[in-house]
Amino acid sequence: MHNQIKNKNYQYIKDFVLIACGIVSACFGLKSFLMPSEFIDGGVTGISLLISTLTEFKLSYLILIINIPFVILGYKQIGKTFAVKTALAIATLALFLIILPFQPVTHDKLLIAFFGGFFLGGGIGLAMRGGCVIDGTEVLALYLSRNSTFTVGNIILILNILIFAIAAIFLGAVTAMYAILTYLSASKTIDFVVNGLEQYIGVTIISEKKDEIKEFLISNMKRGVTIYKGEGGYGEKKDIDILYTVLTKLEIGKLQTELRQIDPDAFVVQQQIADIKGGVVKRHSLH
Repeated sequence: MHNQIKNKNYQYIKDFVLIACGIVSACFGLKSFLMPSEFIDGGVTGISLLISTLTEFKLSYLILIINIPFVILGYKQIGKTFAVKTALAIATLALFLIILPFQPVTHDKLLIAFFGGFFLGGGIGLAMRGGCVIDGTEVLALYLSRNSTFTVGNIILILNILIFAIAAIFLGAVTAMYAILTYLSASKTIDFVVNGLEQYIGVTIISEKKDEIKEFLISNMKRGVTIYKGEGGYGEKKDIDILYTVLTKLEIGKLQTELRQIDPDAFVVQQQIADIKGGVVKRHSLH
């Protein structure tokens, strides 16, 4: 019981630190890069920046007001804890945009687009690691994806295309193109912060030399292997063993080289995995 309370308190502190760092990073990206040059990003933050640029309303108020529906939607779709943390994080971001004395760092438009997206994306990613969002786009996309055939990624892409199209009309094509660079920088940074450097790949292998491959994975690569029992459906029907393992992205090249030596005709399927918990991969990666 004592350990459970200790672990819970540790998680609360960890979430608080991640969210706090995320808010400061996003605030820095906005105040020191995007806002002074009237650049925009995608998502709800992009909408807020666009309206602020066109109407001269304060960005802090817009971020607070425009995100309210998404906080309510998050409460209904995800839960009370998520909604409360998100509401507090967005309110804090709006406050920090007023009180933190960040100054413009550069006037180079390319650097502004890249590093503005980098710090804003890093902030959004850290907040997500802490269990909330400071941009409601993902919440809206999740809700819409449950009621349509579109994926979350497709919906976010469509929303951002609309934002950039409006930016091109009202702010000019050049500003819209810089906005796309900002968005690409931000989205890649979010992926890196949320998923980490060690992106995992699930590998399915069907081979006549399954025993040699299994031995290599276990003995040489120190990876666990799961064996599925299957049946060939093409031509002659026969029982087959299907090997499945999980590797980090950096190890895939080593496996492919060895597979070419053991069995060049092996059937291999690779799938990217966002994250895993436990197992041989996690334990080995910590050493």
